Amino acid sequence: MASSGIIYGCQTRCLIDTALARNPDLKSTLQRIDIARANYGISQGALLPRVDAVATAGVDRYGRYTLNGVGNYDTNLSDNISGSSRIPNPTPDYFVGLRSSWELDIWGKLRNRRKAAYTRILASEEGRNLVVTALTADVARLYYSLLALDAELEIIGENVELQQKALELVEVQKAAGRVTELAVQQFRAQLLNTRGLEGRVQQEIVEAENQLNVLLGRYPQAVARGASIEKQSLPNAVSAGLPAQLVYRRPDIRQAERELEAAHIDVAVARTEFLPSLTLSPYLGFNAFRPNVLLNPQSLALGVLGGLSAPLINRRQLKGNLAIMTAQSKEAYFAYQRAILTGVSEVVSSLKGLDNYRNVATIQQQEVDVLRQAATTSNELFANGYATYLEVITAQRNVLEAELGLITTKRAQFLTLVSLYRALGGERSNG
Repeated sequence: MASSGIIYGCQTRCLIDTALARNPDLKSTLQRIDIARANYGISQGALLPRVDAVATAGVDRYGRYTLNGVGNYDTNLSDNISGSSRIPNPTPDYFVGLRSSWELDIWGKLRNRRKAAYTRILASEEGRNLVVTALTADVARLYYSLLALDAELEIIGENVELQQKALELVEVQKAAGRVTELAVQQFRAQLLNTRGLEGRVQQEIVEAENQLNVLLGRYPQAVARGASIEKQSLPNAVSAGLPAQLVYRRPDIRQAERELEAAHIDVAVARTEFLPSLTLSPYLGFNAFRPNVLLNPQSLALGVLGGLSAPLINRRQLKGNLAIMTAQSKEAYFAYQRAILTGVSEVVSSLKGLDNYRNVATIQQQEVDVLRQAATTSNELFANGYATYLEVITAQRNVLEAELGLITTKRAQFLTLVSLYRALGGERSNG
């Protein structure tokens, strides 16, 4: 990956390499490339003569007053005809040899078909690049989501310990008569709520791991992690380049461009279907009406037939085909236009998102620091009788929510960077 050293760490790259080697969708895309290449081979073969090895046998019985019947009868009366040269009736017809059919590409129809097929090979290869980029981004997205869930689980675990200690403290104070049973129930309810949240996050981790394993083409198993998301670093500056560069980098835009080019060629081919076509049909082989002389050198026959044909009546099928090709060409143009609009929009959104989430993370970090200090202060004041238990519960809840919110923002930062990588077509995205 051109940018894997910038956006992704070592562990992420290992997962991406596994996905590129084993992902079923990517393997299916490779088969579509093979199909496109096979179609190109078919279109290329249409420019060359078709030669068939032929062995045929038939029989005709001619009536007395038919043209061939009279002709054969008169021929057999000739003094020059005798023995095996006499024409029997019924008359067998044997042929062994080669027959060919060759359409001369006088209007460029076959060459255009070959060009369209080759263009679709290029489009299918761009489709593979698109799948690779999307697969890389999806693996990274799920991996960073896992890291964020791990961080959330760690934060929740720390808060469970703090709330457990707070519950034990309030139970002691209840025993001393300083608080009521209501205070104990409130602290216990908060602890149970946090433990329930811990269970939900654990399930989300299992689901994210399984989604990632599907992309990696393997059965459910634990996914190895690297450094926590809080220790992962983001680039200080990101540059997307010029819009013109974006057009040439994104595989979906390049694929749409190839499809548009092929669709235009299809329209040209559909128009040439209305023009005459010239076909040559040469043959070479042995032809006889008796099997015992079929391979005799004097039974050698050769010839060529040239035919010029053009549609004249009932051309609805050709007109319908032209209408279909024209509509598909327009559809390809709109798809190309949509790909460009989508690409530019995604890049701008991702770039703005990186700046905005960076500012939000800075503010949320300050909020977490203040709330942690407030929670410590509320515990001290409650222990000395200067704060109520509700103030302690509120402070603890605010800390937990703020810490989880900060992790959510950090995850959004990395997912936005992954989105930018995908929006840029997998190209290098650092400044």
